[in-house]
This record gives sequence, C-alpha cells and structure tokens, in this order.
Amino acid sequence: RQIRALMDELTPVVEPLSLDEAYLDLASDVRIDERAPAVALAALAKAVRATVGISISIGLAPNKFLAKLASDLDKPRGYAVIGAAEAEDVLAPMPVGAIHGIGKVTAGKLEARGITEIRQLQAMSDAELRAAFGKFGDRLAQYVRGRDPRIVKSERATKSVSAETTFNDDISDPDLLIERVGRLAERVAERLNAKGYAGRTVVLKLKTSDFQILTRNCQLAMPTQRADLMMAAAVPLIRREADGRRFRLIGIGVSDLSSGDDADPPDLFAAPARKASS
Repeated sequence: RQIRALMDELTPVVEPLSLDEAYLDLASDVRIDERAPAVALAALAKAVRATVGISISIGLAPNKFLAKLASDLDKPRGYAVIGAAEAEDVLAPMPVGAIHGIGKVTAGKLEARGITEIRQLQAMSDAELRAAFGKFGDRLAQYVRGRDPRIVKSERATKSVSAETTFNDDISDPDLLIERVGRLAERVAERLNAKGYAGRTVVLKLKTSDFQILTRNCQLAMPTQRADLMMAAAVPLIRREADGRRFRLIGIGVSDLSSGDDADPPDLFAAPARKASS
C-alpha cells in the first residue's frame, strides 16, 4: 500500500501485475508528475527506499513488453531504459526465452529447430511466424520487433485529474508559486478537455521543505474545464499557505468529476468560487 501510494503520486494509471510488480502509464497527457519519466522514476526508487526500506527495479520503455523486459535486465536495484528506435537491436542477441509467453517447453521446441536467439525470429516474416506458432505468432511478430499494442489499464475509475511539479530549489515566494501552478492548471485543462471530463472541486497540493504534504480544496459553483477558473480558486489558497515556509512541490487538480458537457455554462463563466476548506 505504501509503494502503491507513491506510484499514485506519479500517475493515476497504474496496472498491478502481482503484489510486487506493476505497469505505470507515464505518457505526457496522463502523468501527474511534470518531470520527465526517467527523472520521476529515479525519484520513485529513492522514495521507496527511504519510506519502505526496500529497493526496486525499474524498466522504462514505450510499451509493456519492453518495459517488463527492461525491468529484469539489471536486478536487483536495476534501472534500464529501452527506446523504440533501438528496441530491435537490443532484442536481437537475447535468448528467445526472454520473450513473454515463451516458456521452457516452447523454448525447447525452438532450440530443437536451431532457434535460440531473438534475431532468428526477427528474420522470419509475420506469415512464417503465424504458420509456426499459430495465434501466438501474431503477438510474437510484434514482440520480436519491439512492438506491443497493449495499453496500461488501471483497475480504478478516474476520480481526479491533476498535475504537479517538484522544484529544483525550494520556493517561498507566493507569486512564484502562483506562476508555477498556472502552467500546471493549463495542463490539467488540456487533459480534462482531451478526456471529456470536468471537475467541480479544485485541489491544491503543497509539499514543504521538510516533506510535509498539505492539500487544500475549494468547491466551484459548477464543474469546469478552464484553467483560469481553477486559478481563481487556487490563488487565495496559495497566498494563505505561503506564510514564509519553503515548498519543494506544488500541484493542482480537480475532483468531483462529471461529463465535460456539464462544464462552464456561458452565464456562469464569472461565477466565484465558494466553500473553501482544508
């Protein structure tokens, strides 16, 4: 639960595979953390070590197959990255058993045919792979070329849409905090529009220099997809909390989601925020 909570700080789209393994979708239109995925994942590994006391292995790649493969490359405490452009070359010298779905029995049958490395499967056409492996051949044709169309599926319904960023240097100036959160609000607005959601409650997240997490929220009169209305609610909250303390992270989001069709009626564009709480 502790590790899952740390994963949820990076992205709402987490697909557990087992008790100790999960896929995270860190695409730019999904992830909460504004940092590049490689940086955010390095921070995740440090956070798990610091809070839970164990090490983790990470694989970063453009799809599930490659990410799983990368996560197994340098265990324990591994961190491997496989890019789309280099995938085929990385796969080529690997044993066929490295491919998900090829167990000992299938690997033994391939070895009997003289096939021991992925490069030999890469040399076969899609039709040849289908003829040799049936239905699995279609998936195999994708895998050996570093492709995987499967998406990361969260078992949780989307309850909020948010974005956050960790600063290189702690910030105490409220105006600078407002400037930073304004960019995040634009990202949240883009995501809401892309996903067809609107949110009624604006949520501000702050992490102090001593790692205390503060969340403050303000309920709007109507659901919104607009960054300026989110900011109208967030600015007073920031000015209230920026009392000289230094902050290392700020985030903004919306909850109480509904359909985007319900968002921002023309006669309520200027409606003030109400019911601030903490």
